[in-house]
Amino acid sequence: MAAVNGGSDSQPAKHQEVGHKSLLQSDALYQYILETSVYPREPEPMKELREVTAKHPWNLMTTSADEGQFLNMLLKLINAKNTMEIGVYTGYSLLSTALALPDDGKILALDINRENYEIGLPIIQKAGVAHKIDFREGPALPLLDQMIEDEKFHGSFDFIFVDADKDNYLNYHKRLLDLVKIGGVIGYDNTLWNGSLVAPPDAPMRKYVRYYRDFVLELNKALAVDPRVEICQLPVGDGITLCRRVS
Repeated sequence: MAAVNGGSDSQPAKHQEVGHKSLLQSDALYQYILETSVYPREPEPMKELREVTAKHPWNLMTTSADEGQFLNMLLKLINAKNTMEIGVYTGYSLLSTALALPDDGKILALDINRENYEIGLPIIQKAGVAHKIDFREGPALPLLDQMIEDEKFHGSFDFIFVDADKDNYLNYHKRLLDLVKIGGVIGYDNTLWNGSLVAPPDAPMRKYVRYYRDFVLELNKALAVDPRVEICQLPVGDGITLCRRVS
């Protein structure tokens, strides 16, 4: 029988989903979670988009299916209506959000690459939720600065999801605290960063993992002492930290 924790007697079962980010030591256990709790309840449009994204050369950038399910439920629990997403890629997490929001809900979706977004757009349209999405192509920081200058945007967002350039996470945080409402939530993705945060400095790492590692460490330290938010870091996907604005 295959070892579930990668023992020496046999090879552990390899996770089947492209873009696997789970930090669970056992691929077999993660596969069990997906096949028991996630895939049977995954809406058909999300399944279709997940499978389309799996064929893209940058598929590791996608949100994992279990995290998509988590975000969908979280948005319903907090009754989110006006949201923002920084970093869209093909739109798997965006679709999860759009399906969770009421029909008059809105998502401001920011990404530097419209071409990737358009991979998922036909599926989003077929799902009947494209009218909820306001996609803007380009760097997020200039647009956020413009919004901060207009007081109507202050405290206007119920939920903001950030899955973009890790070297700008703290720059985003400084601005998003003005835009999310008191009691609203900001979710920062990849805050456990491939498990590299506790690895020795000389441990072998992919170049991009090593490059962004220090930025993620810096973010986590800053969030831990920020009195304006309550935080909860969850080992879902590659780690997601939820920040509830309290002041």
